Amino acid sequence: MKILAVTSCPTGIAHTYMAAEALQIAAKELGVDIKVETRGSVGAENEITNEDIKGAHAVILAVDTKVDEERFSGLPIVKASVKDAIKDAKGLIQRAMAMEKKEYVDKVFEAKKESKEKITGAYKHLMTGVSYMIPFVVAGGILIALSFMFGIKAFEEKGTLAAALMDIGGGGAFSLMVPILAGFIAFSIADRPGLVPGMVGGVLAGKLGAGFLGGIIAGFAAGYVVAWLKKVIKLPKTMEGLMPVLILPLLSTLIVGLGMIYIIGGPVAAINNAMANWLKNMSGGSAITLGIILGLMMAFDMGGPVNKAAYTFAVSTLAAGQPSMIMAAVMAAGMTPPLGVALATLIAKDKFTEEEREAGKAAFFLGISFITEGAIPFAAADPFRIIPSIMVGSAVTAALSMAFKCTLAVPHGGIFVLPIPNAVGGLFLYTIAIIIGTLVTGFMISALKPKR
Repeated sequence: MKILAVTSCPTGIAHTYMAAEALQIAAKELGVDIKVETRGSVGAENEITNEDIKGAHAVILAVDTKVDEERFSGLPIVKASVKDAIKDAKGLIQRAMAMEKKEYVDKVFEAKKESKEKITGAYKHLMTGVSYMIPFVVAGGILIALSFMFGIKAFEEKGTLAAALMDIGGGGAFSLMVPILAGFIAFSIADRPGLVPGMVGGVLAGKLGAGFLGGIIAGFAAGYVVAWLKKVIKLPKTMEGLMPVLILPLLSTLIVGLGMIYIIGGPVAAINNAMANWLKNMSGGSAITLGIILGLMMAFDMGGPVNKAAYTFAVSTLAAGQPSMIMAAVMAAGMTPPLGVALATLIAKDKFTEEEREAGKAAFFLGISFITEGAIPFAAADPFRIIPSIMVGSAVTAALSMAFKCTLAVPHGGIFVLPIPNAVGGLFLYTIAIIIGTLVTGFMISALKPKR
C-alpha cells in the first residue's frame, strides 16, 4: 500500500518538515510506503508526480495553507493540520489506509470535519496570506537594517548605498507587504480570481492609512466578493471565457475598491492611529504588561495560531525606518523556548533520554534562529511541565525587553541580525533579556522534571 502526503505550514520553516518527518517515521513503523511532498518557504520539495498518484491508495493533506487538491481528484483524502500530523501521524496514516473509495470519504470524513472547518477556515485563509507575506517582510526588514549600518539618517542622502538599500527594502519589499497579504488571503478563498481585487484592496489600504488591519479586511472582502460573483453571474458557454479575464477582476476590484475608499478605509485608519498613539504613549507598567502577554502568546503553542497572532501583530508595528519595541519583545520571546529546553538538557542530563539530549542540540540552533517550533518535541513529550516553563521564560524575556525599551528594525533573523549596527536598539540589554529568559526556562524545566 502506498500513501501520499503533503505538508505545509504558514511560515514554511519548521512545522512543514516536522510533520513530514513524523509521517515518515510512523509509516515505517506501520510498514507502509509513503511519499511526502513538503511545501515550505523554498517551494515544493520531493514533489508528487502523476505516476505517484496513479499508484497511490490515499492522500494525507497535513496543511495549514491552501494547496492544490484537484490533482488528487479520485483519491481518498485525509485532511488535517500540520500539528495533527506531528502529534498523531500514525493515526492519520491508519485513517488513510482504512479508506477505500471516494464516496466513503465524502460521507464519513467530510461530515466529521464540517463543524471544525467553520472555525478554522478564516484562520487558514489568513495564514495563507501571512505565509506569502513573510518573505517580503524579512527581506525588506533586513535590507532596511543594512541601510542603518551607515547611520540611522544616512538613507536621507540621495544617491548613497544607504538610500538604495532603503529604497529596495522599504520602498520595494516592505511596500508590497500589505498587498501580498490581502491578495493571498483572497486567493485562499477564491483562487486566482481573488488576487487582483485583493492586491488592489491592499494597495488602497496602504494609501488610506488603513495599514495591516485594512489589508486583512480587504483580502477577506475580495475573496468573498469574487466567490459571490461566481455564484450569481451565469453566462452562456460561449462567453464563459470572459469571466476570469474581464468580468470577475473588473467587478470585484470595483466593489472592493469603492468599499475601501468610502466605507472601510476611514474607520480602520482611525483605529490604526489610535493604536499607534496608545503604543507610543505606553510606558512603565503598561509596557511590561503587554510584554508579558506577548511572551505568553509566543510560547503557548510554539508556532501555532496564538503564536502567529502575536507575531503578526508585532510585524504590523514595523514601518520602514521605524524600529519597534513590540517586534523586539516578540522575537526575544520566540527565541527563548528552544534555547531554554536546550539549556535544560545540558544542566539536567539525567532527566532526559539520549534522544532528547541530541534534540536539545538542534533546539539550540533553532532557538538562535528565532524558530520557536524547536521546543515542540519536548512540549509534546511532557506538556504539563514544559509548556508552563517556556511560557514563564518567554514572559520574563518579553517583559524585560519592553522594560529596557529595546527596539528591533527587522522581523526575523534571531542572533544573526543582532550584530547589524542599529538593527537593535539597546543591544546589550536586549541580549541580557534573552539570556535571563533562557535561564528561567532552563532551570524551571530542570526543577519540574523528574529523574528518569
